[in-house]
Amino acid sequence: MTLQATGFFDFIKSQLGQFFEYTAFANFTVGHLVMIVIGLIFITLAITKEFEPMLLIPIGFGIIIGNIAFFPGLKIGIYEPGSVLNILYHGVSNGWYPPLIFLGIGAMTDFSALISNPKLMLIGASAQLGIFGAYTLSLLFGFTPAEAGAIGIIGGADGPTAIFTAGKLAPDLMGAVAVSAYSYMALVPVIQPPIMRFFTTSKERLIRMKPPRQVSKLEKIIFPLTGIVLTCCIVPSGLPLLGMLFFGNLLKESGVTKRLANTAAGPMIDIVTILIGLTVGASTEATTFLSTKSVFIFLLGAGSFIIATTGGVLFVKFFNLFLKEGNKINPLIGNAGVSAVPDSARVSQVVGQEYDKNNHLLMHAMAPNVAGVIGSAVAAGILLSFLY
Repeated sequence: MTLQATGFFDFIKSQLGQFFEYTAFANFTVGHLVMIVIGLIFITLAITKEFEPMLLIPIGFGIIIGNIAFFPGLKIGIYEPGSVLNILYHGVSNGWYPPLIFLGIGAMTDFSALISNPKLMLIGASAQLGIFGAYTLSLLFGFTPAEAGAIGIIGGADGPTAIFTAGKLAPDLMGAVAVSAYSYMALVPVIQPPIMRFFTTSKERLIRMKPPRQVSKLEKIIFPLTGIVLTCCIVPSGLPLLGMLFFGNLLKESGVTKRLANTAAGPMIDIVTILIGLTVGASTEATTFLSTKSVFIFLLGAGSFIIATTGGVLFVKFFNLFLKEGNKINPLIGNAGVSAVPDSARVSQVVGQEYDKNNHLLMHAMAPNVAGVIGSAVAAGILLSFLY
């Protein structure tokens, strides 16, 4: 073999070696593989069990994208300034996406059940106990007050609120908090029923509630106008979320902005959901995500969800002590105080019909459910007011 041929093969070998250094295979760690498996599990649950597919598929695929290992400096990673993913992630880190999600939620939500029976709002408020319970537990585990506030908001079962709050209080915990919040939202049908059955008696599960009264169009228009003034005067920090929620609802109920309401409730919220899910998933790069803190956040998130569900159910039982026969509330709707709309309300209906097939709790459960959306945003505003 000539010297020239030897040099050529050495050159090819060097080039191939350099190419290999830039492949994912040369940069993979065990952590990356673990996260990719988690992403695949999310996608599998979404497709086979239909656990929040609109959220788990974008998040699961985002986790896979975020954990394809690469050579540093290529400007493709979500934490590398100037990369496409990093630019899209600004919507999460700077809190742009959550208010847009709330605008869409407001435009698609019917508050009639809550307006017809306002006392059910108290159930939505009681379920926020999970937020402040998890906040206390997080402090006991050694997290800073700001970190504890970001972790506690998982108990509201409201992904956009969790992202908004974590972005303000603990940006470094954003991925763990967001993935925890959305994971437990998806697992509502699994986590809540055992708690509901444990804390209720056979007699309580059979309580039938009076049908909600008919709500007038004027009441529906007045509700968002009154809601924005009352809630945001109490917690101005919640204005970005609450303002957009009530604005979206006014677009829906006014009757003269149907096109805007349809856009907010349809294409806009779908686009933002895709972006928020994909970027939150991609933010779980193994090198920054896998840590002891992340494990604790998942455990505390589960605790907060259990406390929230328990708080809602037990509050209804307590409230019933002051209500006359015929006006009592079925405690099975207490779980709907968390703001996983409408999944937790559906759980109330499903569990209720296990004991009485003709007992329809869905419309009643929707009242605390939508109250929970307002409650979690108010709770986030309270946390931000003294921690941010």
